[in-house]
Amino acid sequence: MKKRGVSLCLSVLILAVALLSTGCGKKEYEDTITVFNYGMYIDPDVLDQFTEETGIKVNYEEAPTPEELYTKYKAGSIDYDLLCTSDYMLEKLIQEGEFAELNMADMENTQYIDDRYWNFAKSFDPENKYTVPYFWGTVGIVYDTTKVDLEDLEREGFNIFLDEKYKGDIYLYDSERDEFMIALKALGYSMNTEDPDELQKAYEWLVQCVQTMEPEIVMDEIIDNMAQGRKALGLIYSGDATYIMSENEDMGYYLPESGTNLWSDAMVIPKNAKNPELAHAFINHVCEYEGAYDNSSYVGYTSANKEVLEDLSGEGGDFEGIDAYIPR
Repeated sequence: MKKRGVSLCLSVLILAVALLSTGCGKKEYEDTITVFNYGMYIDPDVLDQFTEETGIKVNYEEAPTPEELYTKYKAGSIDYDLLCTSDYMLEKLIQEGEFAELNMADMENTQYIDDRYWNFAKSFDPENKYTVPYFWGTVGIVYDTTKVDLEDLEREGFNIFLDEKYKGDIYLYDSERDEFMIALKALGYSMNTEDPDELQKAYEWLVQCVQTMEPEIVMDEIIDNMAQGRKALGLIYSGDATYIMSENEDMGYYLPESGTNLWSDAMVIPKNAKNPELAHAFINHVCEYEGAYDNSSYVGYTSANKEVLEDLSGEGGDFEGIDAYIPR
């Protein structure tokens, strides 16, 4: 059962009422917030609930990848009040001085975020000054248990993407970062290597994979396609695997023993945001139980809200028994 609750700060509610009663002549941004995130990465009901509770309209902009989000943001053609993107891109933007320091006192619901996620975020935001954890997860292999032998996965790991038994029956992400990660791990190297020779060998591994295995290179298309069992296996983010496994009981999720990428996405407020107060209110809304539950249940990604994670993965939860939901 979903728990209901409203926990926006009183100051935010007062602000919202004041904005709604401003009358004629108000600027467009005074009752609107512009949020920039990935596609299929938030429950639309969460946006509607925020509007219902505050009267603040949400303009929701989408980007398919962190790189495209970065490019569009840096172009400066749109004034964003809030961004949500991935750890390595957040680190880059923090170093470029793009974000405002957050006022945690305006976001009381951040107290429900598990300490381990705050600690993880210190890898790219050392003082937890700019970011609030959103989702987190791993990169692994989704596979059709009726087509793929688990022993192959255990023996080959990411090298299964070179196993000609599965030629023409695999998906890869349209993501240089993720593809280089699996190549480096398949070769026994660190995914963070800066060794030119190792990077060259990883490149050659990927060329061989593309030329001999004929993979279909996709992004979000993998979700519905694997849920329908259209291919044997594919590279995937854990949250997408969670959704696929909840839709198709024949699907499994495998993390090679060689290791993989553990990632975290977080919310930030640009230093030039027009509505930083409302951006704080939106983050607060997303972090409270109802917003976090609806979000995680809808997209399948692991919530940073400790209670939500436990409820969704525990007995009777939407993702009970689905190991992809719990990053390891």
